[in-house]
Amino acid sequence: MRPLEDYLIIDFSQFLSGPSASLRLADFGARVIKIERLGVGDICRTLYTSNLIMNGESSVFHAINRNKESFEVDLKSNEDKEIVRELLKKADVMIHNFRPGVMERLGFDYQSVLALNPSIIYGEISGFGTDGDWKGKPGQDLLLQSVTGLTSLTGNADSGPVAMGLSIVDMLAGAHLAQGILACLYRKAIKNEGGFVQVSMMESAYDFQFETITTFMNDGGCLPERSKKNNANAYLGAPYGIYQTENGYLALAMGSIPILGQLLDCEKLLDYTDIKEAFSKRDEIKAILADHLLTASTEQWLSVLEPADIWCADVLNWNALMAHEGFKALNMIQEVEMADGYKYETTRCPIRIDGELLTSTKGSPKLGQDNKQIINEFIKQNTIANA
Repeated sequence: MRPLEDYLIIDFSQFLSGPSASLRLADFGARVIKIERLGVGDICRTLYTSNLIMNGESSVFHAINRNKESFEVDLKSNEDKEIVRELLKKADVMIHNFRPGVMERLGFDYQSVLALNPSIIYGEISGFGTDGDWKGKPGQDLLLQSVTGLTSLTGNADSGPVAMGLSIVDMLAGAHLAQGILACLYRKAIKNEGGFVQVSMMESAYDFQFETITTFMNDGGCLPERSKKNNANAYLGAPYGIYQTENGYLALAMGSIPILGQLLDCEKLLDYTDIKEAFSKRDEIKAILADHLLTASTEQWLSVLEPADIWCADVLNWNALMAHEGFKALNMIQEVEMADGYKYETTRCPIRIDGELLTSTKGSPKLGQDNKQIINEFIKQNTIANA
């Protein structure tokens, strides 16, 4: 059995942050029922980052909602609300990621749900928290990257603000919510107590930068300065960065500049013997490296640097990565199948437990596909029991 088998998660969330949390709980064995709006469902089904349509819906929806069930309801209907309340009475966890005030209006805020189920674990994600002037702002990933300083860390000094190429704040908030829920599930197993887990994307993005922000706060409030060339971390000196070679790119992490000069046969680097120069003169060092590394192939440089235990790597795209034996050995790709027979490839859970890969062949649900089964299992049995 997987750790969370027999646990029931009722998930009102949509888009990425909340569903990414319930996806991980599903990977651990929990049963996840998505509560979806009548006729529309999770907005991510039709409106999000990808223009690839798979079996009538967004590829992003399929990626983040595999291994779940869909229960289509009209939350303006008292009858449907009562059905959802019956589900919540039997649930171990409830999740949502609506803006503050929405669940209160619907009657599914923490206090209302707690009255139905005193031992439930109630998890919510907001964009900017539930207090303060920003609480009503939309919790959208790019906006959170921008307002929390993340965009000042990527790119070169003259690049201006640069966003990360992933919905990183969504995923961080989802991971934090899953962590909080797991902590409360542990407490529930011991004491049979529920809990109220709150995560904001703002706090998740801020926590993500704990290393750089700690440096900033204890460095007289000096803002980080990205290097002019090949920047990869505003607080790290040369050679830290990605460099073009004769036929591709090479990533270099921390290392001694003179030793690099010897290994790469680059005389100009031999002059930088003071370790402090790696930061104070990083732009000129990186410029020398950038010019020199263009003179040979990535493979040639790796053949010299890797045996010397220099931290370096090829820079791969997904095609090259997935063709590599090092990637194939991880078995990170799985095929899943929807109820109508549609199959697609996607990632698996990256966590192993007791040596087991946490895979599942169950794809994402069609809107409302599980209504009949859920009503028969949870609602009709309850009606009979109360008769």
